[in-house]
Amino acid sequence: MTTGREASATGVKRLSATDILAQEDRQFEDVFVPEWNGIVRMRSMTGRERDALEASAIQGRGRDRQANLRNFRARTVAACAIGDDNKLLFDRTQVEALGNKNAAAINRLFDVAQKLSGISREDVDELTIDLGNDQSGESGSS
Repeated sequence: MTTGREASATGVKRLSATDILAQEDRQFEDVFVPEWNGIVRMRSMTGRERDALEASAIQGRGRDRQANLRNFRARTVAACAIGDDNKLLFDRTQVEALGNKNAAAINRLFDVAQKLSGISREDVDELTIDLGNDQSGESGSS
């Protein structure tokens, strides 16, 4: 941990809440999807969006909680795929249909969504392990 003096000595600015909130920190990546013969623009999730995605992976309460990784890849892709207007391509009613598309295409986009949003395989595993469910054999996009 650095002190104020050390931070200024290295030339790195100590950020205020205003500094942080003013930053445009979303990341974007265009992904060619050969199965669909086109490019899909992906963006990083916000912290709030990631929390909502993770919350959607949990069903029930208390001891009855279970991991719900059904169509997780498609849900993740839908949370990150955007159009030229920077709005999400898919709404909630289209996620199921998206999950029925080519698995290689979905997985390619899922990998980019994970990378842009800082979601690791360990994060997904943690959702199931914390709930006492061993779903390591599941693909998560059934």
